[in-house]
Amino acid sequence: MTRRVPDSCPGVLRLHEAADGPLARIRVPGGRVERGQLQVLAEAARELGDGNIELTSRGNVQLRQVRDAGALTGLLEAAGLLPSHTHERVRNIVASPLSGRIGGSANVHELVPVLDAGLLAAPRLAELPGRVLFTLDDGRGDVSGLNADIGVHATGTDEFALLLARRDTGIRVSAADAVDVMLAAAHGFLDLRGDDAGQWRLHDIEGGAERLADLLALNRGADRLEFTAAQDIPIGWLDQDNGLVSLGAGVRLGSLPARTAEFIAAIERPVFITPWRSLVITDMDEWTAEQVVRVLAPMDLIFDANSLWLQVSACAGRPGCAKSLTDVRTDVTAAVESGRVLPADGAAPHASAVASNPPTHQDIPIRAADEVTVAGRQHWSGCDRRCGRPRGSVTDVVATDSGYRQSPPTP
Repeated sequence: MTRRVPDSCPGVLRLHEAADGPLARIRVPGGRVERGQLQVLAEAARELGDGNIELTSRGNVQLRQVRDAGALTGLLEAAGLLPSHTHERVRNIVASPLSGRIGGSANVHELVPVLDAGLLAAPRLAELPGRVLFTLDDGRGDVSGLNADIGVHATGTDEFALLLARRDTGIRVSAADAVDVMLAAAHGFLDLRGDDAGQWRLHDIEGGAERLADLLALNRGADRLEFTAAQDIPIGWLDQDNGLVSLGAGVRLGSLPARTAEFIAAIERPVFITPWRSLVITDMDEWTAEQVVRVLAPMDLIFDANSLWLQVSACAGRPGCAKSLTDVRTDVTAAVESGRVLPADGAAPHASAVASNPPTHQDIPIRAADEVTVAGRQHWSGCDRRCGRPRGSVTDVVATDSGYRQSPPTP
């Protein structure tokens, strides 16, 4: 597929003019933020934005209603969150959040800074579209289903499968070679793309994955791994392999208030932003972890894996998006708080298994916001673009001019 316009994915130096004001997207390779960095993000959100840190589906963060782009740039540079003006938008690296602490076949977090440094060191890779995604999966399969352009998936302690356009190529590489092969693939993507700026992702290029695998000229085995989008978000008390504790914390609709972020920063432990718009706070002893839950649970962080808030996601909606037909986030919040969001096995109108022949729009009734009842994973959208929709089986609740159209779950 070829689009007519170049990729316009926002960053810090190129803001997106949203309906409610300028929006900045800050790349956080591997999702890891240190205490000082989280404190800076909280200060930036409070002093320069709308007071919230938005978590994205790539483990990055966004600030809305940015009032002073220059001041934001200075803050982020000082905190090490903007190491390059030329490459800032291409540092889209997602890694298994629990890697190196709980399970997994290999510690992929050791590869994140190496891959990031390799991207920054290659001037040509600044030409990558801001939508290109790199994934590093430690073998548990949590991020390999996220539709990466270029990824590796651990098949052992020192072996990785190379993924292109999310598919296993049959190529196997060692841990020592994994980053070099990923960087070579990034250069190969640019070779295949040529001057066509409308091809934002590897799957936009006809036969892109196969052609890129051929360019790499590496041996390809017959075995192929299959990946699906993970649906188990790490939430609650998580015992690390070294005897310490991590806490998985859900964030309502992925919007973290600056004040809550400051409390998390005060814990002085590494924090990982996950691609499921949640957090993992790591390396605590049991006493510290207990105090964290006591303080942060009343601040609306979610430590209960059965919380219905974990089943819902939403686009920005009004007033943030001019294309949205309604204030989606207010509507979905009302649905959760009034009991109209049900567990996955709960009965709800039109809740069903994944449809092999989904009904057309004309067959689906339109309901007022306060009449929508949905069971299981669901994404609420202000228009048919369905921005921010997670991968996997999800019920779509889409706004129309006269109400919401609720579709059966689809992948």
